[in-house]
Amino acid sequence: MRAQGPFRYLRTHYLRQLRLFDRNFEWKITGRWMFYSALVGVVGALGALVFSTLVTWISDGSLLKLVGYSMPMPGGETSDLSAFDLDQALLPARRWLLFFIPTVGGLLSGWLVFKYAPEAEGHGTDAVIRAYHREGGEIRPRVAIIKMLASSITIGTGGSAGKEGPIAQIGATFGSYIGDRFRLNRSERRLLLIAGVAAGIGSIFQSPLGGAFFAVEVMYREDIESEGIMPAMIAAITGYSIYTSIVGTSTVFTTPDYQFINPLELLPLVLFALLCAVVGIVYTNIFIGTRNLFSERLAISARWKPAIGGLLVGSLAFFFPAILGSSYGWLQQAINGNLPIVIMLAIVFAKIIATSFTIGSGGSGGVFAPSIVIGGMLGGIYGLGMATLLPDLVTQPAAYVMIGMATFFTAVANVPIATTIMISEMTGSYTLLVPLIFSGVIAHVLARRWSLYTEQVRNHNESPAHRHELTPELLSEIKVGSIVKHPVYYHSLVPDHTLDEIQSVFTRTREVVLPVMASDEDASGTPNYVGLVFLDSIQPYLQSDALLKQAIVAGDLAESFVAVHLEDSLDEVQAVFERVEYPELPVLDASGVIVGFVRPGQVISEYHRAGIRKKQMNESDSSST
Repeated sequence: MRAQGPFRYLRTHYLRQLRLFDRNFEWKITGRWMFYSALVGVVGALGALVFSTLVTWISDGSLLKLVGYSMPMPGGETSDLSAFDLDQALLPARRWLLFFIPTVGGLLSGWLVFKYAPEAEGHGTDAVIRAYHREGGEIRPRVAIIKMLASSITIGTGGSAGKEGPIAQIGATFGSYIGDRFRLNRSERRLLLIAGVAAGIGSIFQSPLGGAFFAVEVMYREDIESEGIMPAMIAAITGYSIYTSIVGTSTVFTTPDYQFINPLELLPLVLFALLCAVVGIVYTNIFIGTRNLFSERLAISARWKPAIGGLLVGSLAFFFPAILGSSYGWLQQAINGNLPIVIMLAIVFAKIIATSFTIGSGGSGGVFAPSIVIGGMLGGIYGLGMATLLPDLVTQPAAYVMIGMATFFTAVANVPIATTIMISEMTGSYTLLVPLIFSGVIAHVLARRWSLYTEQVRNHNESPAHRHELTPELLSEIKVGSIVKHPVYYHSLVPDHTLDEIQSVFTRTREVVLPVMASDEDASGTPNYVGLVFLDSIQPYLQSDALLKQAIVAGDLAESFVAVHLEDSLDEVQAVFERVEYPELPVLDASGVIVGFVRPGQVISEYHRAGIRKKQMNESDSSST
C-alpha cells in the first residue's frame, strides 16, 4: 500500500491541476476563434494567389508582349538580376501603345467598379478602415470579386499602384463574409475583418508578422487594435503557410548582407527622417488634392475618370516607363546599386504624380508599393550623398534604400511597427532593424497628422466602433456643463472669409473647429451660426495656387451647424457624435451663444471616470455589508 502512495499523490495532483486549467482556460471561445481565424487565413491565401496570378498574366500580356516593355523584376521573382539593361528598360519597343493601354485599363476598371461596387474604387485600405470603424465590419461579398478584377486590370495595364490595398480589401471582405455566415455580432465581425487583412497581406507579401501588425495598426494614427492581434496572427500565419506551399518560399527582394555596426550612423538618419517626413507630407497633399480634383471638380461620370487617369499615366510613361506598375524591379536595382542618382530622383517625382493620377482618379490599386519605391529611391540618393560627404561613417550607401522604404511609408501611413517588420521580412534582412525603427519613429512623429489613409482615427477614444461599447446609463446623469471649461474664447469666421484667412486663423490658434457666423443677428441679438469649418477640411487645398485660395471661401468649406447645450447629458452628446462624426461639437448656453466645445475624447474620459466611481461605490457597499 505504501508503494502506491506516490502514484496516488501524482495522480491526484495531476487531476487537480488539469481541472484548474480547464476551468480557467476558455476552450470554447479560444478554439472557436482559432478555427474562424484559420479559416479566414485559408480563404485569404487563395484570394491572394488568384489575385497575384491575374496581375502577372495581364501584365505579361499587355506590357511585355504588346508594348515590349522588359521591366526589371525584384529578386524574389527572377534568378538573373545581371540581365538588367537600363537603356533597354527605358525604351520599350512599342512605347507609343502606352498612350492607349493604361487608358483602356482605366476604362475597364472604372466600368467594373462604378457599375457593380463603387466602394471598391481607390486603394481599398481606406474602405476597410471605414468599414471597421463606421459600418460594423460589413462589406458586400461582391466587393472581393470586383476589387480583384479591377485592381488586376489597373496594375497589369501599367497603373502606378500595388497589391497591398486591393488584397487588404479582398481579405477583409472574406473575413466579413465568414462573420456573417457564422452569425457573429458586430464586434466579432470586425475582428474577422482584421484577420482577413492580415491573411491577405501576410500571404501576398510573404510577411506573416508584418501583415498581422499592419492589420491592427493601420486602423489608427496613434493606437493599435489589440483585440485583433490573436486572430490576425493566426490568419496571417495560416495564409502565409498555404500561399508559400503553392508558390514556394522566397522574399520579395534580395539584399546584400548589410550590417549595422557603428551607432554613429544613426546621426545622419535624423536628417533623413526629416527629409522623408517633408516629402511624405508633399506626397500626401498631392495625392489627396488629386483625388479631390477628380471627385469634386471634374464634372463627368465617375466611371470615365480612371480612364483619364490612365491616359495621364500612359503619357508620362511614354517618356519614363519606370513608373509603370509597382516598379519593384527598379527598387531592386536601387538596392543593388545599379541606378544613377538622376534616375532615382526622376522616379521619386514621377512616381508621386503617376500614383496620384492612377488612384486619385478612382483607379483600383494600393499605395504601399509606390510609397516604398519612392522612399527607397530617396534612401538611395541620400545614401550616395552621405557616402560622398562622410565616407568613413557611411560605408554601405545602398543600405539606405531599405531604410528609406520603411521610413517613408511610416511617414505617409502611420504604421511604424508594421512597416519595419514588413520591410525586414520582404527583404529577408533583419540586421538593419535598429536604423529602420529609429528613422521610422522620427518620421512618424513628424508627419503623423498627415496620412494617405484618411479614414484613420486617432485612437480608440475617437473610434465610432468603440463608442457603441459604452454603457449609456453611466453618462446619463453627467451634464455637458460639468466638463466645459469657462471662460472660453474662440475664433469665428464669416462665409466670405478666403482660404488664406481661414488658414491664418488655424495657424495662430490650436483650434480644430471654427464656427461660421452670418453677418446678421436675430432680433434678440443672438449670433446666427450657419456652419462649421474643420481643420481637416482645408488640408487638401493648402497646396493650391494663390488664385484658387482666393476663390475658396468659408461658405464652400462649411459643414452643417450642429451643436449641443449645457444641460444636455453626455449620452445625448454621444448620440450626436455617432450621427455626425465631427471632431468637436460647439456647446450653446440658454441664449444660444457658443460657450465652449466638447470632444469625443472628453466623453470617453468622463465615461471611464463614471465607471471607476461606480466600481468604488460597489466595493464600498460590499465592504460595509
